[in-house]
Amino acid sequence: MEYELSMTTAEWEKRLGVEVRRLRVTRGLTQVDLAQRANVSISTIRYLEAGRGSSLATLIRVAKVLDRTAWLASFAPSEPSVSPMELLRESRRTSGAERSRVRKRADTP
Repeated sequence: MEYELSMTTAEWEKRLGVEVRRLRVTRGLTQVDLAQRANVSISTIRYLEAGRGSSLATLIRVAKVLDRTAWLASFAPSEPSVSPMELLRESRRTSGAERSRVRKRADTP
């Protein structure tokens, strides 16, 4: 884990490329097959597997084809079950109910 924290962007790209290649080969797909299923060019798959960078859109498409959407889910947690805005509104309603109003008396100027 400590090694992962110190990895450079280039090292991460290389590592992801190796993993994409491994998954593709494990599933019996050629680069052409993967490119067609992900709707990207063959050269895009070659660049990705070589660790020479890729766009986020490409990585999402390839991850979906390789059934690795858990990779993506780890970056985008599920929707909160309670809306933060609704919690704020509720706390304002509650605190507003506890306040008491001070009314001016008719005999004060």
